[in-house]
Amino acid sequence: MAEIEITKNSKTNEKVDVTCRECKRSTKHLILSDICLKGSEDMGPHDYFMWYDEYQIVQCQGCETVSFRKTHENSEDYHQTSPDDEHTLYVDIYPNPEDGRDTIEDDHLLPSSLQRIYSETIKSINSGQAVLTGIGIRAIVETVCKDKNANGKDLYEKINDLVTQGVLTKDGSNILHKLRTLGNEAAHEVKPHDNVQLGLALDVIDHLMQGVYILPYHAKAKFK
Repeated sequence: MAEIEITKNSKTNEKVDVTCRECKRSTKHLILSDICLKGSEDMGPHDYFMWYDEYQIVQCQGCETVSFRKTHENSEDYHQTSPDDEHTLYVDIYPNPEDGRDTIEDDHLLPSSLQRIYSETIKSINSGQAVLTGIGIRAIVETVCKDKNANGKDLYEKINDLVTQGVLTKDGSNILHKLRTLGNEAAHEVKPHDNVQLGLALDVIDHLMQGVYILPYHAKAKFK
């Protein structure tokens, strides 16, 4: 039998960082009202499954837009480290702040195959299809590697080869490895990431498209 503890308005008037659909960026939001649910369930001898959910009505302190914020964490996503435990916090905002997201300017300059999967991925996040968006993000990274003829037996090695080619910096490759992991979880584990994580991942993709394709095109045209 699961045990559930409910707490109301324990975080009211606190401030949290939330992606605002009007400001189009992360801003400070005031918690107007909240309910916290903490649950546990006996899974056998010395084994418990525990979870913690928060439901909050929040208001942007810039434009005053009101949104609904839901967070979730559970004991299955805790990772034992030293000296502290790490855990995964899932955050969803409603309405979806990524709804209505546009492709980057001059996306027509991208290679046709890359433009297609990029456009489809943007459509996926706009419609709230989290798993497909994650798969699309990985496919974008793969397509860039293929277009740049990156060498390697797998995507990990191909991303590293982009550094050798001078296409990416070391910091850039580290970011792409995180996107690769996100995409792997979506493709192989059917794991949905929250709209905040996916929005940030697509911000990275946009900068990648700008740096690798669009800005070099304009620089070449202007400085012949």
